[in-house]
Amino acid sequence: MLQDLNQKQKQAVTIMRGPVLVIAGPGSGKTRALTHRIAYLIQQNIPAKNILAVTFTNKAAEEMRERVKTLIKPPYSLPAIGTFHSICLQILRQEIEKLPQTNYKKNFVIYD
Repeated sequence: MLQDLNQKQKQAVTIMRGPVLVIAGPGSGKTRALTHRIAYLIQQNIPAKNILAVTFTNKAAEEMRERVKTLIKPPYSLPAIGTFHSICLQILRQEIEKLPQTNYKKNFVIYD
């Protein structure tokens, strides 16, 4: 998996402690580095449920999800990959009934 990456990308992918900040121009391989990092962390036995990948657009989220799928094979599961809004909605749906003093159910609707 790492053979497709340049030296800087490999460095970003294989760091195991702390967050990683990737700053690079268009077409430089940021998405490749990030998706390989997600797959690498899963292969290093980091549970997928402990990984969160947030993008700005649905298109970017879907592209990232598809790339990660090609890099990891079963029995691994996919981490949460989505836009800020979709991730927050997912968390709200899972946890809404635990909020004190609310009568919301999991099938609530958000009007925007």
